[in-house]
Amino acid sequence: MNSSVKKRTTPAGPPIVVDLDTRKSAHTVEVLATAVHYWDYEPLEQSAATRTIVMVHGFRGDHHGLERVVELLPGHRVVMADLPGFGLSPAFKDHTHSIAGYGEFLDTFLQTLGLGPDTVLLGHSFGSIVVSHFVAARPGRVYPLILVNPIASPALEGPKGVMTKLAVFYYWASAKLPASLGNALLRSKLIVKVMSVTMAKTRDKELLAFIHAQHHAYFSGFANREMLLESFQASVSGTVREVATALTLPTLLIAGAEDEIATLPNQRKLVKLLPEAELVVIADVGHLIHYETPEPAANAIIDFLERHPAP
Repeated sequence: MNSSVKKRTTPAGPPIVVDLDTRKSAHTVEVLATAVHYWDYEPLEQSAATRTIVMVHGFRGDHHGLERVVELLPGHRVVMADLPGFGLSPAFKDHTHSIAGYGEFLDTFLQTLGLGPDTVLLGHSFGSIVVSHFVAARPGRVYPLILVNPIASPALEGPKGVMTKLAVFYYWASAKLPASLGNALLRSKLIVKVMSVTMAKTRDKELLAFIHAQHHAYFSGFANREMLLESFQASVSGTVREVATALTLPTLLIAGAEDEIATLPNQRKLVKLLPEAELVVIADVGHLIHYETPEPAANAIIDFLERHPAP
């Protein structure tokens, strides 16, 4: 087993301005009979080390959430879709919003865009479950794998299990209530703010304002209550751990030291199960690495890809 653990400090970041206009182009492609919206971020400078990284966002997110990390990867091409049912992408018509359903979507999406086995795959939070199960079922399809705030253990386990059960009830009740009441509950600004405050660890007022604005702008961008319940059930039932031994490619885990959703002790257990993996721990951050500490995350990704070039 080849695994290692590294710690990184959190440097002072640049002003919170995401400027990707010179790299970013928007596209729509039909995948599994769904008009999927995706964004292509070209590298600022092409080189022999330039890779194509496909990023998969987390539950209730969309492509905006990972753009602070994208901005700090100027030497690489990044492709990122709004998963079906989130952001601008409509819900599946004939597929479930499950780990398997999103895995089938990802497979077809990569094929449609002509992305081969030298593609780098990155998943954040719920996205880490989707991409790890995808890779386990399709060995050799991508290289290597990067998991940010990976879900290492079932959400119903441990001290946060009670809170997860309350969340299960929240999504179930929202799906069963009359449409107007259910949607109002799901899109409640107060509840979104509570979720945002709970996950954020920074005390920087400017950064907190940015995070809350992002969540208010994009956290409620889901297609309908039914698909949201399906995807939530998938997010709390699946883990990376269940397929860890099948992930035989080099894998980078980027974890937050203060993460209360994907806790550090579980990350340390997970890295030991992976055949070829390393764990980078970022201090003073929880489940919002992509918002709060994009620079050390991007640096870890760049370093990892330099040591694991395209096959």
